[in-house]
Amino acid sequence: MTAPVEKAPPKAEPPKKIEKTTDQYSCQIVLEKTTPDKANDKQLPSDAFNVTYLIDGTEHLDVTRSEKMANVFDMYYDKYGAGSIKSIDYGHGTIRPNLWNVKPPERKRRKRRIKEDE
Repeated sequence: MTAPVEKAPPKAEPPKKIEKTTDQYSCQIVLEKTTPDKANDKQLPSDAFNVTYLIDGTEHLDVTRSEKMANVFDMYYDKYGAGSIKSIDYGHGTIRPNLWNVKPPERKRRKRRIKEDE
């Protein structure tokens, strides 16, 4: 005796391509597709890298923060593909990374005492 035949199971779908965010590479893009004048600013953090890459024959420049140059390479390689990265250079920033882009605390206003005249 044979068992009743059911429909064939659906074919397995190909795995979805998961895009990694900059958090997974521990990188932060400070300036994207910028000019060399803005990239050479001294007010940028000292841990920033200047990344030059090609997209469709046009050269672009980004300023990206990261602890390691390898993390920056991995992010741009996965994002734009092989052969797109032209160079990764150290940035010209002089601000310490822990002090960059930090707002100063708001000062509390002192209350004035009212002088009593006698």
